Formats: sequence, structure tokens, C-alpha cells
Amino acid sequence: MGVEEQRAGKFYVERDVLDELCLDQVARRRTHSTTPPLKERVKDSLRCSMPKLKRSVLSTLPVLSWLPRYSVRDNGLGDLISGISVGIMHLPQGMAYALLASVPPVFGLYTSFYPVLVYCILGTSRHISIGTFAVISIMIGSVTERLAPDSDFTFLNGTNGTAVLDVTARDAYRVQIAASTTVLSGLFQVLLGMVRFGFVVTYLSEPLVRGYTTGAATHVVVSQLKYIFGIHPARFSGPLSQVYILIDICRHLPETNIGALVVSLVALVVLIVVKELNSCYEKKLPLPIPIELIVIVAATLISYYGNLNSQYDVAVVGEIPRGLKSPSLPDASLWGTVVGDAFAVAIVGYAINISLGKTFGLKHGYKVDSNQELVALGLSNTVGGFFQCYSVTSSMSRSLIQESTGGRTQVAGVVSSVIVLITILQLGTLFGELPKAVLSCIVFVNLKGMFKQYLDIPALWKSNTVDLLVWLVTLVCTILLNLDLGLAASIAFSLLTVIFRTQLPRYSILGQVPGTELYLDTDTYEEAKEIPGITIFRSSTTVYYTNAELYLDALQKKSGIDVGKLLTRKKKRDAKQKRKDEKGEKKAKKEAKKQNGVNGPNGTVHPEDKVDVEKGSPDLKENRTDIALTDRPTNGQVNWAYEQQWTGLDLGSETGSHGDDAITQMSSTVGEEKRGRSSKTHTIILDLSTASFVDTVTVMMLNNIFRDYSEIDIDIYLAGCQVCVVEQLSRASFFSESIPKSRLFTTVHDAVLHSLRLQGASDVPIYECALDMACTTKM
Repeated sequence: MGVEEQRAGKFYVERDVLDELCLDQVARRRTHSTTPPLKERVKDSLRCSMPKLKRSVLSTLPVLSWLPRYSVRDNGLGDLISGISVGIMHLPQGMAYALLASVPPVFGLYTSFYPVLVYCILGTSRHISIGTFAVISIMIGSVTERLAPDSDFTFLNGTNGTAVLDVTARDAYRVQIAASTTVLSGLFQVLLGMVRFGFVVTYLSEPLVRGYTTGAATHVVVSQLKYIFGIHPARFSGPLSQVYILIDICRHLPETNIGALVVSLVALVVLIVVKELNSCYEKKLPLPIPIELIVIVAATLISYYGNLNSQYDVAVVGEIPRGLKSPSLPDASLWGTVVGDAFAVAIVGYAINISLGKTFGLKHGYKVDSNQELVALGLSNTVGGFFQCYSVTSSMSRSLIQESTGGRTQVAGVVSSVIVLITILQLGTLFGELPKAVLSCIVFVNLKGMFKQYLDIPALWKSNTVDLLVWLVTLVCTILLNLDLGLAASIAFSLLTVIFRTQLPRYSILGQVPGTELYLDTDTYEEAKEIPGITIFRSSTTVYYTNAELYLDALQKKSGIDVGKLLTRKKKRDAKQKRKDEKGEKKAKKEAKKQNGVNGPNGTVHPEDKVDVEKGSPDLKENRTDIALTDRPTNGQVNWAYEQQWTGLDLGSETGSHGDDAITQMSSTVGEEKRGRSSKTHTIILDLSTASFVDTVTVMMLNNIFRDYSEIDIDIYLAGCQVCVVEQLSRASFFSESIPKSRLFTTVHDAVLHSLRLQGASDVPIYECALDMACTTKM
């Protein structure tokens, strides 16, 4: 009923046909820009005032905008419970992901403490949980293992000649590498945020990010298999390293440590079962069961009392120092070596962080500043790097727990940091006997969300095959080329898909929907009929240098007018006519001399001595300019020729006739033709409503179109240009005496009416349109 009421209304339009010049007068085009000049903008940015200072401080330190108004009654309990829950998750995840970064587990706890406090002060998202994350950890691990391989710290024992690995020296150097990479990536993020470069993440499409994280999850799994089976495979780097590692792991499977495998299987079963129970009874449980912490405590007790390390050679975490590390300067000499890895970490970390932050922001109705998030994450990494932390970003699993347990502000992050601090100061040493296989199992189970992203494949297959191709290429490149080269190749391929799609747009011939001023694709809409003599051409994307030539080819193909062939024939015909005229002139002169000699001074000429006009008489030569060329290819499609003297159509010359009705009648005469085009094309209208800019190549192409088609007497009009496009055409000196602004029309219908008026129409229609799309025309 409501829909019927909406369709009951009508609107009436009565106006003149508007070209660009008329539009400037009617709409009163501004002669000056409303944007202040650059000098004024610079002065305004340097001008200081109290309101501006307040806004700057609040935008730089977002904590000052919400902490003074913090309500303990409304938010205190939820933030407390949420912070405790997230803090409990930080403990096992911090130690487990430290293995991915190839640093001792305690540094994962440091990473879960310092950066979280910094983000609480500078971040604009209220719900995300900053800390360790599998993808970022494996990216850091690839750097540390590449620059500090085990072989560099292996020496021969002088007593028995066996190889001995100096684990302490290796871990210390790897921590130094991780910290230096983290500081450099943080500086990248801060600099990008200060220059308002937060939009850089837009070049990482969602299919690319999801394909990349899925590929990174594969790296995570491969890196943890050695702990699950208790083996020691060789390390490989570079392209195809994951393939070589898998082959080497298979080669070492006979050496599997049964104790480590049993511990892994038991831990996996317990973790998976309880996590599924948490998911099934999510609404009934006040808090999710902290199964990861329970498994860590139980595994530590079993390992300690069962002597798993000494009796069964099960690898354990080892000694965890008590207390915090003092800050130290990063090794800047490493920056030249890790600059590419640091930039990749900065971009990927920010992409994950801002996508998750904006998701929660939209859900809860607050704004997340992308540039401030870049600065906040950068300072979190920079400050953390001075305390031997490695790069951080937001975690999906912890953020969901923080939101679902009642967290409303970053006070929950402060509470979780307190839990981590207590563990570092007092409880950390108790986890020295924790088997590394258990931490690997925790990593595996937490990758469930990433591996569920494989379900994107059938969804993208149905919705968008190009995005599916980006997803698959990103996955394959990430797995085969490693994380750094894989990211670069994926971004390059994603940008190429955009270029290819603009190079291969959809070209359409438009026809009028009878009784309306709408012009739609004739291939898509059955009722859209072309107007005889007028071809309306449109591209689905902006025309620029990569697709300008394709646009021109498509115009000739769709319109059926081969300009090059017609121009060639015209030149041959003109040359032939010129030779015939010259021959006729010479013959006429000879005849004139003969007549002058025969008739004497009176110059009388007998009728039978007249020169036939068809043989080159000069009397009618000046008026002989008609061109009628027709080319009918063998495939049946007409290559429409031009006739200068087009038989005009009288639209409204009689009383009671209607302009749009006449157009509709002309469209209906097309009948069952494939395209509905008349064989007497006199006008081509280029619909540029999809163009957002024009470059010099496009301007040259449009100039050539106007020039070439004018030589065969076909009128060219532009329609639907945006203001920015018109301004760019003006700056490029496109408009001239031969191409005036009167060739540019506001809408396609304006151009159609103007063209038909030139061919005989005399009145401008008035539209009477109901909202149910039933339209009539009044005169």
C-alpha cells in the first residue's frame, strides 16, 4: 500500500534544450573558485587559536576525549571482566606467537604489555585488542631466521668434535633483529600517519588481505610442524622455501619424537573440543572457558612432574627471566638490510588493524580515524621496539572476546596489561617446563578463523571472478614467494586487474525507452530503441590513454561506420571528381574557343553544343558535393554510409504532434533489426557521463573524432560531462571555432532533441512523468 502511495505522484518539466553555454547562463556558473587559495590555506594552517589547539591535542591524544568522561558505573565492571579475559588470552598467545617470531617466549609477554599501554593512550578504536598476531609474528620470524640462522651460531666441540649450537647468542641476536625491524616499521607508520597517508591501505583490497593472511597461515603451520613432531629440519629461505621445508620435514618424519607427538595430539584434542563447546554455548556461558591457560598450566605441571624434557627429550620453553627489560637503542645498522621487510610489516599490520577497527566502529557507532590509527600503531611499535618487543597489530580472537565480554573502552586493555605484568614479574618463571609443542597447538587452534577463509572461494566464484583471481593469486604468491615478495607481487597483480578492467570496459549503443527521456543499453533492454539517424555511444569507464584507442575502435564497430574506409573512399572519389572536372573544364574551354570562332563576336551558342553536366560541366560543379557511400559486409551487418542531404524529419510541425512521441515513432520503425539503426546516420552522441577525468591522449582522440567525422558530414556531440571534465577540456584548449561549447550538452536527451531539431523538429517537449515510470510528453 505504501508503494502504491509513493507511485501516485507526478512531476512536470518544461525547459529549453541546454548545451554547455546555456547551462552556464541558466545555472549561473561561478567565475571564481570557492576553495581558498593555497596562500590562504597555508596561513590558516599556521594560525593558532584555543579551539584549534584543543582540537589538535584531542586528535593527537584521543584518551583525553573519553577518559575525563569515563563512567565507572556504566563501563567499569564490563571493562574489568573484559580486561581479565583478554589478559588471560594474552599469556598463552604471547608465548606461542613468540615461537613464530623465533624469539624466546618471554619476549612475547613483553610484546603483550608495552604496546598495549601506548595504544590505550593514542588509539581511536574502543574494542580492538593490540598485541601479538600470527601473521605479523611469522613475518618477523622470517627476517630473524634469515639474518640469524642456526648455522652462524654452531661450532665444533673440541672434546668430541660434535656440533654445538650457542642458543643464548643466537636468541640474543634474533631479539636484536626483531626489535630493529619493529622500530623501523613503527617509524614508517608514524611518518605515513603524519603526512595523512592513511588511505594507502585502500590499495590492499579485502580479497587481497584475506588471501594474504590465509597464505601466511600456511607459513605458520609449516613453521610449527617441527615442534609438533619434535624434529629438526633444515632451514630454507627465498622463493619455494615452504616446498623445500615440507620435503625436508617428510624426510625427517622417521625421526619423530613420540613424546612430543603424544603431547601435541592430546593438547589439540582438548583445545578443539573445549573451543567448540565455547562456541556452542556462547550465549549461556558468562565467560568463555579459558582453555588455553588451563592447558598451559596442566601441561607445565605434567612436564615438570613427569620429567618430559629429560626422559623423553620433549622440547620445553626453558628459563624465563623474572622482571622487565630495560630500554635499549635498536641496531640502526640493520635497517638497510630489513627496510623492505619493515615496510611490508608496517603495511600489513596497519591493514589488519584498520579493517578490524572500522568494523567495530561501524557496529557501535563511533568514528575510527585512519591516520591517527596509523600514528598510534606506529608509536606502539616504536616504543615497544626500545623494550625488545616485536611488531604488533590487532587480533581478531582477542578483540571479539574484549567486545563480547562487555568491554567498552581501552580501559580493558589497561587491565589486560596488568594481568600480563603480574605474570612477567611473579609467575613467568613457573612456565619454564612448558612443552613447546603445546604452544604450537595453541597456534594451530587459533588459526581456525584464517583457514575458514578458504570458504571465500565458492562465494567469490558466484559474486566476482576477478576478486577470486586476486584471492587465489595472492594465496599462491604468498606461499611460493614468501611473505615479502608475495605481498609485492599480489599488490602488483591487484593493480593490474584494475588497469585491465579499465582497458576492457563495456561499450554500449543506447536507445530511448519509449515515452521517457531515458537512454539505455539496447543489448540489455528490449524496449530501448535506437533513434534512426542518431547513434548514442557510451563506455562503462573513464576514457584515458590505456583505452583511448580501444574506445575509438569500439565506436566504429558499434556504430557500423568505418571512418578510415569512408575517408579513403571520399578522397578517391574527390580525386576522381577533380580529374573529371579538370577534364571537363579543358573540354569546355576548347568548345568555347570553337564556338567563338564559328559564331563571331556575338558569341551565340547553339543548344545542341552544350556540354553534358554529367561530363563535367562547370555550371553545376560548385554545387556538386553529395556523398553517398554504402558498404554491406558479407556478415549482413550494415556499414552505414553517410548522406549529406538527409531527409529531414518533421517533429511537431503539425498541430498536436509531440516531440517525444515523434522520437518514439521513429524508434518503432526500426522493427526487428539487430541494432535498430537507420542506414542514414547523421549524428553520433558520445555519452561521457562515466568519465571522471580526461588526459591529453583522450583530448587528442576527441579532436580526431570531431575532425574525421565532420569530413564525412556526421555531427558529433558530447553529453553528460561532469564539471571537472569540462574544466579539463577547457584547459586543454579543446573548445575552438570548429568545436564550440554548444557541441556539449547537459544530457543525452538534450543532444538528441538538438539533433532532431536541426533535421526538422520545431518544438521542445514538456515531460509529464509519474513515479511509476509511465511518461508522456506535452507540447
